Amino acid sequence: MNKVVVTGSGVICPLGADKASAFAAALEARSGIGGCPADIAARLPHVVVAQASVDPQTLLERADQGLDRATQFALVATAQAIAEAGFTCPPTDSRRVGVFVGIGFGGSQTSNSLYERFYTTLLDPNLKHKDPTVMHPLTVPRVMANAAAAAITMRYKLHGPSNTYSVACASSAIAIGEAYRAIRHGYLDAAVVVGTEAMLNAGAMLGWNALRVMAKADASDPSRSCRPFSSGRSGFVIGEGAAALVLESATRSTQRGARVLAELAGYGCSSDAQHLTAPSVDGQAHAMQQALQEAGLAPEQIQYINAHGTATDAGDVTETQSIHQAFGPAARLVAVSSTKSMHGHLIGATGALELALSIEALNSGSLPPTAHLDKPDLRCDLDYIPLRARHGCQVDAVMSNSFAFGGSNVSLIARRFAAP
Repeated sequence: MNKVVVTGSGVICPLGADKASAFAAALEARSGIGGCPADIAARLPHVVVAQASVDPQTLLERADQGLDRATQFALVATAQAIAEAGFTCPPTDSRRVGVFVGIGFGGSQTSNSLYERFYTTLLDPNLKHKDPTVMHPLTVPRVMANAAAAAITMRYKLHGPSNTYSVACASSAIAIGEAYRAIRHGYLDAAVVVGTEAMLNAGAMLGWNALRVMAKADASDPSRSCRPFSSGRSGFVIGEGAAALVLESATRSTQRGARVLAELAGYGCSSDAQHLTAPSVDGQAHAMQQALQEAGLAPEQIQYINAHGTATDAGDVTETQSIHQAFGPAARLVAVSSTKSMHGHLIGATGALELALSIEALNSGSLPPTAHLDKPDLRCDLDYIPLRARHGCQVDAVMSNSFAFGGSNVSLIARRFAAP
C-alpha cells in the first residue's frame, strides 16, 4: 500500500480568495455570511447566503468567462493548489495523474439562466420577435456535471482518469477518498481533487427554501445567522466557492522533492439506508470508525474534528451522538468546531474546503472556532470551541466529517507526515 500525501491546496470561498486569507478569517471568527443577490431577494427576502469574497471571473483569462460559475471556481482553486505543490504541467507521467471532482448541482448558474431566458423571451411582449428556443450552442457542455473535471484535464494536460462525484453534501469528501484509494492501491501516482459549487441563483434557492432547512436571518446581524450547536440555531446558509488539493504517493512527492502538507491517512464511507434527509447516528459513527481503523489511530489520537455541523436541529444532535459513539470516552477530549458558521454550507465543495482548513489547523496548531456559539444546546455536549480560536495546540491528526442528504457519510483523517 502506498502512503498518500497532500502537497498543495487552494481555496476560493466566502472567507477569502486564497487559503491563507480564508484560514485567517476563520481564526478570527469573521463571517462571510450576508444578504443575498437581488434576483434571490426579490423572491426570498428573508434569506441570507455566503457569497464568494471575489468574483472568480476577475481571476481568470477572458477565454474562461463563458464557463459556468462552478467551473470558474474550480479553475481558480486548482491553479492555487498546483502552484503550491510545485506541480509541473503537463507532467511527464500525465497518464498516472487523475482528476477527481465533487459537485452537488452541476451547472446550476447555466441552468438557471437557460430557464430565465426561455420564459422571459416567451412571455415578454417586447421580445415576441425572438425565438425562445434558441440557446447558446455550448449550453450542455457548460451545464454537465463533469464540466469542471474536463476543464482541469484540458488546462493541465492530465491524461489519467477523470471522475465526477455528485453525492450532495458529501460530494468532494468522496472525491478525495476515492482519489486517495486510487493512489494508495497503485492505480495512480497523483491526483488533483476539487470540490466546487455555485448555486446562488433564484431557481436553486427556491428549491432549498422549500426544504425548510435554511437559516432565518438574524435580525440584529445577518452574519450571525448560522449558529451550529447553538440553542438558537435555525438551519444552514448556502455558500459558494471551491477548494482543491493535490494528492500524491509519498514516493512520487519524495522523488521530486515536494513539500508535504499532511499525510491523508484514513477514509470512511457509509450509507444510512433509512431516510432521505434524517441523519443516522450509526451510519455516521461507522464512517468515523472506518477512517480511524484505516489510519491505525485510536480515538484519543485525534486532536481536532471539523464537524459537518450544519446548524439544523436534528443534524447537530445526531453528529454529537455519533462522535460519542465512535470515540467513546475520548469524545470528551477532542476539540470540535463547525467552520460552516462562517463560510456557510458549500454543498458539493464543503468537504474539500473543510479538509483544507483542517490541514491548516494541523500545521499551525491553531483551531478555528464555532462562531456565534454563545448559547450552546445542552444536547450538544462536546468541546465545540465556542466563539474564539485556540492557538498553540499540539495537533498530530485531524478528522473532517461530511454527511449528506440521501444518507451518505464520509470521514477523512489527515496527520503529520513522517518521511521515511
